[in-house]
Amino acid sequence: MADLSVNLCGVKLKNPVIAASGTFGFGREFDELYDIGRLGGVSTKGLTLEPRAGNPTPRIAEARGVILNAVGLQNPGVGHFIENDLAWLKGKGTAVIANVAGKTLEDYAGICARLDGLVDMIELNISCPNVKSGGMAFGIRPESVEEVTRAAKSALSATPLMVKLSPNAEDIRANARAAEKGGADALSLVNTFTGLAIDIERRKPILANVTGGVSGAGIRPIAVRMVYEAAHAVQIPVVGMGGITCAEDAVEFLMAGAVAVQVGTANFTDPYACPKIIEGLGGWCDAHGVKRAAELTGALRLS
Repeated sequence: MADLSVNLCGVKLKNPVIAASGTFGFGREFDELYDIGRLGGVSTKGLTLEPRAGNPTPRIAEARGVILNAVGLQNPGVGHFIENDLAWLKGKGTAVIANVAGKTLEDYAGICARLDGLVDMIELNISCPNVKSGGMAFGIRPESVEEVTRAAKSALSATPLMVKLSPNAEDIRANARAAEKGGADALSLVNTFTGLAIDIERRKPILANVTGGVSGAGIRPIAVRMVYEAAHAVQIPVVGMGGITCAEDAVEFLMAGAVAVQVGTANFTDPYACPKIIEGLGGWCDAHGVKRAAELTGALRLS
């Protein structure tokens, strides 16, 4: 069988399939269904310095081929995670990627300092509003992408930093280069698009927050394009995500330039999505004479 292991910033993943943040909690519920140690990695629920209750309900809406969410980073806080979930998750034998968020540069630096050396990698969620800049998300402009990346990186000495890019940007390549300039060791993309769903009978937004993040199978071609552009704009590794539901989708992202992939919304429709994709990826590689999954990264042919 093909060797599915890949190297991500010095972290060896047994396969390139990572459970995406916000869709997998801290892994406990899924581990009741299958051994999550089979995964290449788990990106945790987004963590903040203090606990957050999140947005009012309804917070999830369905549309054709996608879902919208406005959960609002509900989480128990980084301290609770360290005390109650980290040791269990590390004991599963999969790479632990802590997804972190904040409202200020100090928030990001503080939470990174708390987690430095405790997890395999930190994933910086920069789609959060910068309260000191009028609420505009850190991930919109290259200048703020570089600034928040630099602040987070300065708080780390033992843990690689992966910056999760928002697709709601003028030029994903410019933001990718800005994160690299700020010291990012890797990039992940795409985070959710901003969308709106309306209940036409009530003539009101379905989500209490009015707008929400769009994810799911319907965004995949756009996400693949952005991963391709980002991967060819920087020298650091890229992790791709956005609408992956099967092994063939994962192969597409790898060929576009990703070193690994994250599977998110598919976990809601099929809780066994990740292990199925891993198994399918091995089968695809064997059927196509691919000895190592790493050979697929950037294998797209343009002529």
